[in-house]
Amino acid sequence: MSERENESGRDVSQIVRGLGWFSIGLGLAEILMPGKLSRLIGINKEENTLALLRFYGFRELGAGIGILSQPQEPMWLWSRVAGDVVDLSSLLKALNSEENDNGKLLGALLAVAGVTALDVYCAEQLSAAGSSEGRGQRMSAQATETILINREPDEVYSYWHNYEQLPSFMKYIESVTLTGEGRSHWVAKGPGGIDLEWDAETTEERPGQFLSWRSLPGADVHHAGSVRFDKATGGRGTLLRVEMQYAPPGGRISATLAKLVGQDPGAQIKEDLRRLKQVIETGEVVASDASIHPGMHPASPPERVEDLNLALSPVS
Repeated sequence: MSERENESGRDVSQIVRGLGWFSIGLGLAEILMPGKLSRLIGINKEENTLALLRFYGFRELGAGIGILSQPQEPMWLWSRVAGDVVDLSSLLKALNSEENDNGKLLGALLAVAGVTALDVYCAEQLSAAGSSEGRGQRMSAQATETILINREPDEVYSYWHNYEQLPSFMKYIESVTLTGEGRSHWVAKGPGGIDLEWDAETTEERPGQFLSWRSLPGADVHHAGSVRFDKATGGRGTLLRVEMQYAPPGGRISATLAKLVGQDPGAQIKEDLRRLKQVIETGEVVASDASIHPGMHPASPPERVEDLNLALSPVS
């Protein structure tokens, strides 16, 4: 029995290494020649596809490097499974276009489905082995952001503590549902439009001063963080400080690649805090979807000079 288990383990290890090299090869192809790859799988609308394929390529590179450097870590395989789901979703969406070659697309869809099954099998085998129990919770990246809000700490704390209204300023959070004492269920929009879900628990709370939380086992996104609400000097309101640690699929390598393609969680937190400042100080996020101006600004210019002066006056 032991010999069979050892042989099975060797077989899985060989498949895992093969998937690692496959991921690197596919990633390089998606980055270096997305046009040829697009036509090969039957997608003819290259204009909207090249950037997406390059993004997928960076993802594949991160997963491949991780698999080869840590072949016993199931997180890398599970990150491939998540990527496979995104790929399948993209291919199914492409099937709805008459401009694409549905025959080639169906072939690509079957190929990706086969690789997905292999990824799931290997990930389950590594997870069942127990050699990496608890590693999925390791935090491999962190972000810290601060912002000054012209409201008292108690008011800012009260707004944040009402978790179900966090989607009003957190761009990628779809919903937050309270599930019990100090626990909540989160749904977020991930890359490729895929939904990411997790349960979280509040680990410490000091009303008007401090909140901390962490995700629970089984989360799609493992993370922990805290928010500090300090009274700003000179009666200027609240100095809010967010610290967050997270473990993106693929670890540090994927986190670095994400920054290169504009998916840096640190930048997302900074933008979310700007939106929070607007919501608390003005009651809404003031921005124009069609605007070419970067950063925060009025959705449309005021028509009267009086309105302009009012808009520029400080919020009391």
